[in-house]
Amino acid sequence: MAEAKQVTVRQTGSPIRREKDQRATLAGLGLNKLGRVSTLEDTPSVRGMIRKVAHLLEIVE
Repeated sequence: MAEAKQVTVRQTGSPIRREKDQRATLAGLGLNKLGRVSTLEDTPSVRGMIRKVAHLLEIVE
C-alpha cells in the first residue's frame, strides 16, 4: 500500500479581525495561534482549506 502524502503548514497570520469562516478554517486545520505547526494528510479538501487561508499560512518543506 502506498504511504499517504502529508503536508505541513505553519500559521503566520492572526485570525483576529478575519471573517468567521476563515477563523473556522484555521481551526479545522488545527491552527489557532501564531507559529503553530500542523501536519495534515494531503487531500483535495485540505488543499482547498489551505488555499482559502493561504495569506495566513506558509507551507513547511
